[in-house]
Amino acid sequence: MEKTIIIGSGPAGWTAAIYAARASLSPLLIEGAVTQENQEKNRLPMGQLALTTEVENFPGFPPGNLSGYIDSAVPQSRKNMLPPRETEFTGVTGAELVELIRTQAVFFGTRVISDDIIDVDFSRLPYKLIGAAGNIYETQTVIIATGASANYLGLESERRFKNRGVSACAVCDGALPRFRNKPLAVIGGGDAAVEEAEYLTKFTPKVYLIHRRNQLRASKIVAKRAMEHSAIEILWNRIPEEILGNDKEGVTGVLLKSTAGEPVMELGISGLFVAIGHTPNTEFLKGKLALTEKGFIARPVPFRTNTSVPGVFTAGDVADDYYRQAVSAAGTGCMAALDAERYLASLNLS
Repeated sequence: MEKTIIIGSGPAGWTAAIYAARASLSPLLIEGAVTQENQEKNRLPMGQLALTTEVENFPGFPPGNLSGYIDSAVPQSRKNMLPPRETEFTGVTGAELVELIRTQAVFFGTRVISDDIIDVDFSRLPYKLIGAAGNIYETQTVIIATGASANYLGLESERRFKNRGVSACAVCDGALPRFRNKPLAVIGGGDAAVEEAEYLTKFTPKVYLIHRRNQLRASKIVAKRAMEHSAIEILWNRIPEEILGNDKEGVTGVLLKSTAGEPVMELGISGLFVAIGHTPNTEFLKGKLALTEKGFIARPVPFRTNTSVPGVFTAGDVADDYYRQAVSAAGTGCMAALDAERYLASLNLS
């Protein structure tokens, strides 16, 4: 029987593991398995952060020559998980950052198992977690940090240029040199899409907001801001048909199909930001603990990581449909581990 099991291997899960390990809870972290299904659903181990390029907004990692540090910190057996650095003097990449957090967690004693949890039994202690191959893990507390997968368009060309001009997070990537002072496009019509478009205007004088309908789904005040913004041009009744580009430059344009019978339009852009929502990885939790209307884990206690089940805590994007940043995920990972430690202490277990 485990004291604490952490499900998920992004910045929230690994940070929770660091704190739990340093509190002598001997945490077991269950990261997802590497399968074709997980790859297609963007659920591979190490989370969404590992799929991003340079990370400029995580505290403590200014641009610099990080090669020597990474080479000394990451175990040899894990170095093949990291892509080669494009230049020596640059910021940390998403893959490097999450690998460093993982290394720190393992250093303090976190044990790691690759498995997909497909079912849980929270009806009584010890709680049971059921893996895809039938393995059963028993534990006194659980920290769920399975994240949320960005929804993409599903185009083959989109997969080709992901992280080479195609992104699902303007706040994460919009300030990168690739996108500065170049025409950009955002796909979507909700509040998130408009906010991403507005954010991108900090770095470029032209942002196209592409929406499949003739009216935005965003709230009226948010939609009004977009329609009145001098740097945002809304393209109505359009959906991407193909993303254009090449291996050297990445994205160079997009073909837009009309939903109103108009001819196909070719739009020259250097970046495409997909803002059509996120799907929380909570399918295995339905009926087992409370979820929000959007499927994220509900947190009934303000400013805490408690779920509707005592001893089950949550961290990261699986419970966050608003911030969705690596640093906020890591922060809630810390909180969840502290909450789990204090809950165990309250049980007076020997």
